Amino acid sequence: MSIDNEQTKGASSGASRTGAIGRLRNYFLTGLIVAGPVAVTLWIVWYFVTWVDNLVRPVIPLAYRPETYLPVNIPGFGLITAFVALTLLGFLTANLVGRRMVNLGEDMLSRMPVVRPIYRTTKQIFHTLFSSSGSSFRRVGLVEFPSPGMWSLVFLTQPPSAPISAHLPETEHVSAFLPCTPNPTTGFFFYVPRRDVIDLDITVEQAMTLLISAGIIQPDAGAGAQGKLAALAQTARAAQVARAAAPAATAATTPAK
Repeated sequence: MSIDNEQTKGASSGASRTGAIGRLRNYFLTGLIVAGPVAVTLWIVWYFVTWVDNLVRPVIPLAYRPETYLPVNIPGFGLITAFVALTLLGFLTANLVGRRMVNLGEDMLSRMPVVRPIYRTTKQIFHTLFSSSGSSFRRVGLVEFPSPGMWSLVFLTQPPSAPISAHLPETEHVSAFLPCTPNPTTGFFFYVPRRDVIDLDITVEQAMTLLISAGIIQPDAGAGAQGKLAALAQTARAAQVARAAAPAATAATTPAK
């Protein structure tokens, strides 16, 4: 009886230790999930503020820097200065005199052989991304890439211009950017026929989150998600059937020589 009691006590103590370790593990993971995003967000904000400060601080005269009169360095002063300077520049550019000065500077840059293409490309990118009238990534779609039966997310922008459309097949094309995972700043850009693109009812932010998380965070994870996925799969299968039937129909209508 004493041996049985000792074995029972040993088993119960071992189970209690295992349960305690499991609870500690759960507590640690819960704390990590709560503190991890906060720490990463604060680090990114601090890195950005410090980066802007290091860029702007050398331009500010020493007499106007807060650290000249205070015993500590104030982070964010360079960021505030850059924000005020850019806002003032935008205000001056909106006026007639400021617009003329900007046009004069652009004319000077346009005459420089090496600087001209860099400035034009950079200006177009910034105008597209930050202008209220620009056409940034507005729609999200699916294309069959890199092989049949495999589908990739793409961001759709403007249709190709007339000089490019003249050399494309006679069908409607759209501009598509296929980002890489988990770094969506790199990827592939191509023109794809409009009929081969499946439009998705998700926002650009949701698609970015899906790409960065490598599929871990799925959009529309509610009750209607399975129905949307089923409809999407049915649309993809219909597109495959239509694409496979197109060459056969073309061959049937072609007269024999």
